[in-house]
Amino acid sequence: MGRGKVELKKIENTTSRQVTFSKRRMGLLKKANELAILCDAQVGVIVFSGSGKMYEYASPPWRIANIFDRYLKAPSTRFDEMDVQQKIIHEMTRMKDESNRLKIIMRQYMGEDLGSLTLQDVSNLEQQIEFSLYKVRLRKQQLLDQQLLEMRQRLFFDGVLWISL
Repeated sequence: MGRGKVELKKIENTTSRQVTFSKRRMGLLKKANELAILCDAQVGVIVFSGSGKMYEYASPPWRIANIFDRYLKAPSTRFDEMDVQQKIIHEMTRMKDESNRLKIIMRQYMGEDLGSLTLQDVSNLEQQIEFSLYKVRLRKQQLLDQQLLEMRQRLFFDGVLWISL
C-alpha cells in the first residue's frame, strides 16, 4: 500500500523539520550515488541546511570542485560571467571557513584545543558553559516537576478508584 500525498509546505516544528531534512538529504544523496554507479555518471550534489550547514556528495573518484569546474566549462552553462564563478567559489570558501571555525569552537566546548586561548577567551568560554549548564539544569528541573505532577495525578486517580471499590 502506497503512502498518501504529502502536502508540500514548510514544517513548523523545528525537531520534525530537522528529522525530515536529515532523512530526505540522506535519500537524495543515496539516489545520487545510485545514479553515479548505475549510469556511470559524474554526479555532484550540494545541500545547505536551514542553519547554513553544507552537505556535499561527489561521485567517486571525483571531488565536488572537479564536478563544479566541469559544470562551469560546459557549453550549456548558464553562468556567462567569470565574476559569478568567483562569487560562488568565494561563498564556498567562506562557508568552509565558517564550518572549520564552528568545529574549533565545538572542540573547545568539549575541553579540547584550549592551548591557543588567552585568559580572557578561557573566561568567556567558562561563562558560556556555565550559562549552558544553567539552561540544561533548568530544563531538567522542568521535566522532573512534570513527572512529579503526573505521578501525583496518577496516585490521586488510583487512590480514588481504590477507595471507591
